[in-house]
Amino acid sequence: MSVDLKAKPFYLTDEDIQWVEKTIANMSLEEKIGQLFVNMGSSRDEQYLKDVVNKYHIGAVRYNPASAAEVYEQNRILQENSKIPLLISANIEAGGNGACTDGTEIGVQVKIASTNDPKWAYEMGRVGGLEAAAVGCNWCFAPIVDINYNWRNPIISNRAFSQNPDQVLEMALAYIKGVQEHGILPAAKHFPGDGVDERDQHLSFSINSFSCEEWDKTFGKVYQGLIDAGLPSIMAGHIHQPAYEKHFNPNLTDEECLPATLSKGLITDLLRGKLGFNGLVVTDASHMVAMTSSMKRSEMLPTSIAAGCDLFLFFNDPDEDFQYMLDGYKNGIITEQRLTDALSRILALKAKLGLHKKAKTEILQPKEQALAQIGLAENKAIFSEVADRAITLVKHKQDIFPITPNKYPRILLVDIKGVEGGFGKMIAGNNRKATEVLQEQLREQGFNVEIFKSPMENIAQMSGEEQIKTIRSVYAAKRPISDLVNNYDLIINVANVNASTGQRIIWPASKGTPDIPFYVHEIPTIFVSVQCPFHLADVPQMKTYINAYDSKPATLAKLVEKLMGKSEFKGISPVDVFCGFNDTHI
Repeated sequence: MSVDLKAKPFYLTDEDIQWVEKTIANMSLEEKIGQLFVNMGSSRDEQYLKDVVNKYHIGAVRYNPASAAEVYEQNRILQENSKIPLLISANIEAGGNGACTDGTEIGVQVKIASTNDPKWAYEMGRVGGLEAAAVGCNWCFAPIVDINYNWRNPIISNRAFSQNPDQVLEMALAYIKGVQEHGILPAAKHFPGDGVDERDQHLSFSINSFSCEEWDKTFGKVYQGLIDAGLPSIMAGHIHQPAYEKHFNPNLTDEECLPATLSKGLITDLLRGKLGFNGLVVTDASHMVAMTSSMKRSEMLPTSIAAGCDLFLFFNDPDEDFQYMLDGYKNGIITEQRLTDALSRILALKAKLGLHKKAKTEILQPKEQALAQIGLAENKAIFSEVADRAITLVKHKQDIFPITPNKYPRILLVDIKGVEGGFGKMIAGNNRKATEVLQEQLREQGFNVEIFKSPMENIAQMSGEEQIKTIRSVYAAKRPISDLVNNYDLIINVANVNASTGQRIIWPASKGTPDIPFYVHEIPTIFVSVQCPFHLADVPQMKTYINAYDSKPATLAKLVEKLMGKSEFKGISPVDVFCGFNDTHI
């Protein structure tokens, strides 16, 4: 065995190592191949779950969102029916809500970093770990340790901690400390580092274009710090890093460069060789275009393992993918040694968790005890505390505060949107509009508050011919400025645009309606973003701009307190909210 299981990050005993070696020796070839897969279940039906573990011999699971009770039952069935204990992962990037839908959110990573205090990253990890462990998880795809160098990046807009490598490392270490307190092993992501390119690897290629020297001082610094601290696993991203690929293979052409998940140069030579990482590597999701468009799927699966990855994330068609991986072993793409090393790390992670020492029926906590840990009042209170410390007054160039009913009795709230429908609509769910919650909260404080209804909402209900005619009239209309000034004392624009779906603000009209803030010199105006922190690029004319980071009622309640002068703005932006433009400062 070429993997040192006594060394960092496994620290296994002789007894543990004996279990790993004996288990591998007793596996059939099909069982060995099955251990390389992380399954995303399409159902929680008991028979389906039993079939998955018995037919495909999977090594790990990452599941779709559901309530704590549903997830617990799913994970119980999986562990009780799997011959070898499973790694079960959750995306607890913002707290326990990544483990179950009724879990406790603490805050997205940029919100946490805006507190400028790693204590809250620790709390995010601790609460996420507590609730993930309660529902039967033992692994997580977090923290995100990408660095936000490019404000246009659609993947990590509000999911990364910072643009500062030192702050990313500090926050990540605090998160890891918290999550491991409850027996959840973290997988930092997405090696070799996202945040440089502005493309989405779900849909296109993505490149980390830093030179080797630049990478060493930034992403390399973060990963080296985490590895030195004992990070047990890493998720490889479908991200190219041509400088280091060519460093290890000077004859490599641009056409031959591959994303990290398929690159021996990046996984074996850089991550394992130069950085000395001995832990487990899992690929990012295998349906993403940056991976699937690199080569045939039949080659892609075994190539990822040959490159140095140990686990392959998600089946496309289980029968087909299983055969592709098996054929890759039989035709020599995956060598015997590489297969053994991958299996050793997979089983070593399970041994590190002590799964091999527990009866199948004892891997999960007793159900009643477990579910009682979900949504504890003291943990929910942390969310409000983080919101209070994180909400950031990014730009303030006018005398507008405090907002009081005497000074601004009539407020108009304007929804600022991105592209509606598609993936963005799916991940938004059925949450109430931020403007509706804000209207309710401001009315409770004595304000008269209206929500602007865009003409485009009415137009969307019309027939095609009517739409064309009405759109022309809207674009031609010249609404008197007095309509705004005489009827309202303050306008608050509320942007709820999810940049992680590649969105920017979409203005529905070129002029004349409150949809677009042309009126900043006519009436006091405030802009609040409740998702993406980079909207100032699209509204540089704003004199007062605030990042609230999410639209949860507790966050908006803290926002109202700050608008009214009852609480100070405490947040410090960890990213370049001015987006590199001069006019955003004016």
